[in-house]
Amino acid sequence: MSGAKTPELEALQAVLAAEHAAVYGYGVVGGRVAEERRAEAQTAYDAHRARRDALVRKVRDLGGDPVAASAAYALPFPVADSASAVRLAAELEERVAGVYSDLVRASEGAQRGEAAGALREAAVRAVRWRGGSVAFPGLAEWAGTGATAETSAGASAAAGADSTVTPAPASATPTA
Repeated sequence: MSGAKTPELEALQAVLAAEHAAVYGYGVVGGRVAEERRAEAQTAYDAHRARRDALVRKVRDLGGDPVAASAAYALPFPVADSASAVRLAAELEERVAGVYSDLVRASEGAQRGEAAGALREAAVRAVRWRGGSVAFPGLAEWAGTGATAETSAGASAAAGADSTVTPAPASATPTA
């Protein structure tokens, strides 16, 4: 990354990494989800692609080199059927919401408003996929997931550690 590393730019890079992973993850979801939820998966995929593309422009505007997508990502669990695809979609949205919460904390003004809107959208999609809500979307330390504040806040800003799905080793192949 070039330019001055600000907390906002680092958080933007982490969000961009999470959006890259979400786009990949929704490719898997779309291939496994039942027909009646396929349009919902397509809509989410399109939303994440649009956010990713806007984030690339935003990072460049701030003088950074946008983090590139990995060639493949290791999924958090096997996705062999529609039920596991729905579970993956909920997981993708929960993780994206967590990274957007870090951007809300790191930014000000219009960028904070945009990040809060993206967090809200991810939280709403997570509820739709999961069928239930959490008290504090995007804040794992308050959602009862067992994660600590450092896990959701600091780790995601550091090199995109809270990416939606984990980049696979170079020799790995996608499971979908």
